[in-house]
Amino acid sequence: MMDFDLPFEYQGCHFICSVRQSGADLYQASVLYRYGLLTLEQIALPEDAAPYATAAEAMRHAQQQAVRWTHDRTGDGQGRF
Repeated sequence: MMDFDLPFEYQGCHFICSVRQSGADLYQASVLYRYGLLTLEQIALPEDAAPYATAAEAMRHAQQQAVRWTHDRTGDGQGRF
């Protein structure tokens, strides 16, 4: 099994982006918001995608989800990549 976690920071918000192997050749992304916004405590973001074929794809999704989540809470819900 291949599981790994990477810290990720975006616009002062700190996250842990994780990839967990789910099945023989599938990888599930998950994101934990840790801190950075004054009014929010640590929270796991909901899973919002089916598993990916590679760990790299799953990690990219986790990082993009963190970026979108940050924009949704800082007034720019459009997201910028």
